[in-house]
Amino acid sequence: MKVGFFTDSYRPYTSGVVRSIELFSREFNSKGHEVYIFGPDYPLLHCPKEEKVFRFLSIPAPTFPDYALPIPISVQLGPTIRRIGLDIIHVHSPFLLGRLGARAARRHKLPLVFTFHTLYDQYVHYLPLARDASRRLVQMIGRDFCNRCDLVITPSNLVMNYLRRIGVKTALKTIPTGIELDEFKNLNPRWLYENYNIDPNARILLFVGRLGKEKNVTFLLKSFQILQEIIPNLHLALVGKGPLEPQLRQLCSDLGIAQKVTFTGVLPRHKIVHCYASAYLFVFPSVTETQGLVIGEAKASGLPVVAIRAFGPAEMVRHGEDGILTEPSLTSFTESILQLLQDDRLYQAMRQKAFENAALLSSSHCASKMLEAYEELIEARKQSSGVKRIKADSTT
Repeated sequence: MKVGFFTDSYRPYTSGVVRSIELFSREFNSKGHEVYIFGPDYPLLHCPKEEKVFRFLSIPAPTFPDYALPIPISVQLGPTIRRIGLDIIHVHSPFLLGRLGARAARRHKLPLVFTFHTLYDQYVHYLPLARDASRRLVQMIGRDFCNRCDLVITPSNLVMNYLRRIGVKTALKTIPTGIELDEFKNLNPRWLYENYNIDPNARILLFVGRLGKEKNVTFLLKSFQILQEIIPNLHLALVGKGPLEPQLRQLCSDLGIAQKVTFTGVLPRHKIVHCYASAYLFVFPSVTETQGLVIGEAKASGLPVVAIRAFGPAEMVRHGEDGILTEPSLTSFTESILQLLQDDRLYQAMRQKAFENAALLSSSHCASKMLEAYEELIEARKQSSGVKRIKADSTT
């Protein structure tokens, strides 16, 4: 099978969407299929040439220059699709290249799949427009785009329910990205200490993600300020970068915790896994995640998780078993972290369960489910040109 991925973000940019594309591509290739990526170029970053990766001319985003906006125009796209002989198009955005992929699917009579990776209406603070109007507009765009597809993939059942509430009628399937479990073997549990001069006796709380408003890191820093007053030998590591980093660094100074907070910036994949291994606990305050893939990765490293109960994290964390889901209040979040820091028996039990439950999120299993969905669509298209949708299935 030949699969075309159309995406508005791709490496060297790092994000959950990019990670999802990388994992599914790797698993599909290992199973004998071929994946072709249609994504942006990055004028400010180095983009090495890669086989089966087609880059579109892009411009830096006005509100976040590290992110590129691909220009969805190419006279070579049609001939390229015909030469490759794509069997299916899978888009990863309802904008720009996602829309280009949708038009290509219609033009070449190919099944169209869309993964709803992101709660787009939670990102309107990046738009220089009225927030409420922008949120309604983004919801409408997402709904209408979903309804033009043959199948929409959701990373969690809560996102599936959200799409039904806003009026999506298309068939939906819940298929999470999954985790490459072999990455989390033979790691260095002292890596963060050795590379960032962290007190060797400190216990590290870890956050991995983009430093943007939607990730709620300001909330995390306020919680950490309270925690380190109660338990002094704590350290917080923030892995990632984003537009809010200067403000977050200033907040650390204002709260008097700058010496106990490490900003690593963006790290390559082979270093991020060592960060998980170095940490004592994974803390995740975001309320906008559709899946929270980093939570699964933390569990694969044996890290119990404290996260706010919202969308993806509410399904990724088994409350009371491998972590704690909290209310979106500073008191609830802080007290839950404190509970795990002070109760070693509970911590060790959750640590063991984190290892065990992560095995259920194998990327190979998730890729097989995606391929089954593709095959059903392709077969339906062969049976009748009028069959454009398949039966909804909410199971993974």
